[in-house]
Amino acid sequence: MDSLIEESGSAKRPIFQFQGPDTLPASAIPTEQLRLSGPSEKLDAAHWPVRGDLAHIRLAGRVFVPHYVVPMPRTVVPAGAKLLVSNSHDAEVRDVLVGNSLFNVLDMAGGWAWGQIGDDGCVGYVPLEALSAT
Repeated sequence: MDSLIEESGSAKRPIFQFQGPDTLPASAIPTEQLRLSGPSEKLDAAHWPVRGDLAHIRLAGRVFVPHYVVPMPRTVVPAGAKLLVSNSHDAEVRDVLVGNSLFNVLDMAGGWAWGQIGDDGCVGYVPLEALSAT
């Protein structure tokens, strides 16, 4: 799950637990869990939600990017919508989406959504009009 982390030998637990006041002091953030302890991993862009400018929050500690994003779940509206390699209608097709399937949006700009099919599917661009709020 996106809001949970998993370490070998331990149970899954929330990264952040918001309880009490609306503000969270810096000392309350578990920095050991978010620290990159070595070089950033080289991950396959077709299957891992990471770009040079952002990555899925579950990749914090594995890759170094300026921003980590919690996905926004959306539903694919028309069956046959195309997942593209770049944000252009004439880009290479990476996959064809099934109607009513889950697409996790990590970025929206210029009429395009960049994200991942489900939790472990291919990564790419989908026109925003092919998605609806879940």
